[in-house]
Amino acid sequence: MAVKILSVDDETDLELLLTQFFRRQIRKGEYEFYFAHNGLEALQLLLKYPDISIILSDINMPEMDGLTLLAKINEMRVPSRKCIMVSAYGDMDNIRHAMNSGAFDFATKPIDLDDLQRTIDKAIEQIEYIKSAQKEHAELVDIQSDLSVAREIQQGILPRSFTLKVADPGAVDIFASMEAAKDVGGDFYDLFPIDDHRIGFAIADVSGKGVPAAIFMAVSHTLIKATGIRDLASNECMETVNNILCGESVGSMFVTVFYGIYDLQTGQIDYTNAGHNPPYILHADGSVEMLKNDGNLVLGVMEDMKFKRSSLQLNPGDALVMYTDGVTEAENKEHAQFGESRLEAELAALQGAPSKQIVETVLSKVREFADGAPQSDDITQLVIRRK
Repeated sequence: MAVKILSVDDETDLELLLTQFFRRQIRKGEYEFYFAHNGLEALQLLLKYPDISIILSDINMPEMDGLTLLAKINEMRVPSRKCIMVSAYGDMDNIRHAMNSGAFDFATKPIDLDDLQRTIDKAIEQIEYIKSAQKEHAELVDIQSDLSVAREIQQGILPRSFTLKVADPGAVDIFASMEAAKDVGGDFYDLFPIDDHRIGFAIADVSGKGVPAAIFMAVSHTLIKATGIRDLASNECMETVNNILCGESVGSMFVTVFYGIYDLQTGQIDYTNAGHNPPYILHADGSVEMLKNDGNLVLGVMEDMKFKRSSLQLNPGDALVMYTDGVTEAENKEHAQFGESRLEAELAALQGAPSKQIVETVLSKVREFADGAPQSDDITQLVIRRK
């Protein structure tokens, strides 16, 4: 598109001079000139043609001088519009005033048209840079808006009510939270009824960060829930989900999962740990026990893998505390990590606490430890406590 240039000067012979000198650019459609004889006429043309990019303005003009015109143009707040002020060489005070007021450059009379050409070229280069930056900014705003919507959708996937439709919902106390490090995260948790006295639950951590991890998270979350409600054993559920993820995985992504089936009547848990951080049992007597690592691989790496399942007994007052590595690997400003030993100590001090208090206290202690250091990973917790 042609660069639109407005010349503002009460000397009419300048119009002929410019159109003659820049005739080739005008003929090629590179430049398009408009002419005004004072500041008022210039403002009318700017309102009529708001895409004018360059203004060549004399300083000394009747009705409205160039400095007043420059002030009016500044009020329009169009960063991609550049003003080149023109005046006699002896009028340097006004030229200096114009430059201090935001003029892009200046030319002195009699105008050196070759020098003016270079000044216009420089202005065009700046205008293109600003327009490019504005376009990139608009695109970033759109992306941020999309990420905000994606965050809301992702948060909507995670359960917010921890009272399940089972025969005895009061037999168990459950709470969970997920704090994403970015706009969207790769961690998730879930819980759902399998029948009137058993619930399925999971906590997981997808490899990577940002949008790819969030998409893989949504897929993994859906597969685990859809498979879990089929009433398969925990290892069979993981084997089924693993084979589907291996067939669909892009970019070598994988997910660590701790999946369990909790019987509300007996406190028995059938679980399979697919490469996830081993959870803790916070016993009613205040002792803290880490579950053993069964050596299973993560999901999404290799098809037809067999997963080993285990079981545990949750006695009245015991709590199963699950978390992602955003808890233990949280760093402070000295790059020291929160660590498992600190987590164990904090859990031991929460003997008999309800699940919500456990989750909120651990999160508070992690933030206190980080002491303002940026969060580098999602922080997710899921606690199931037998009443």
